[in-house]
Amino acid sequence: MTTPAVSSRDLPHPAREEIRLAAVLHALSDPMRLRIVRELAADGDELSCSDIDLPVTKSTSTHHFRVLREAGVVRQVYRGTAKMNGLRRTDLDGLFPGLLDAVLDALARESLR
Repeated sequence: MTTPAVSSRDLPHPAREEIRLAAVLHALSDPMRLRIVRELAADGDELSCSDIDLPVTKSTSTHHFRVLREAGVVRQVYRGTAKMNGLRRTDLDGLFPGLLDAVLDALARESLR
């Protein structure tokens, strides 16, 4: 069951058992979303949307973060006026062992070419 929004500032997230491989792979299939995931993984903590510099419009950036959230790849919470993003590494590693590390390793190797 998707975690419902409690207030207008709470964002719905899929529960761990609702995260599906197809949705995760779709979310990771876009270069901008991969960039977001790479930056969140490198930071290891939460980053605000504005901390991740994407060469797209704000509305397109919002779309990419929403796709990642709805797929269960990231968790988004408001802290004051900032929307903070964190990688759901524990959930993803538990459901799909090695997937996230394999994707991040492939990105690193690709950037060296």
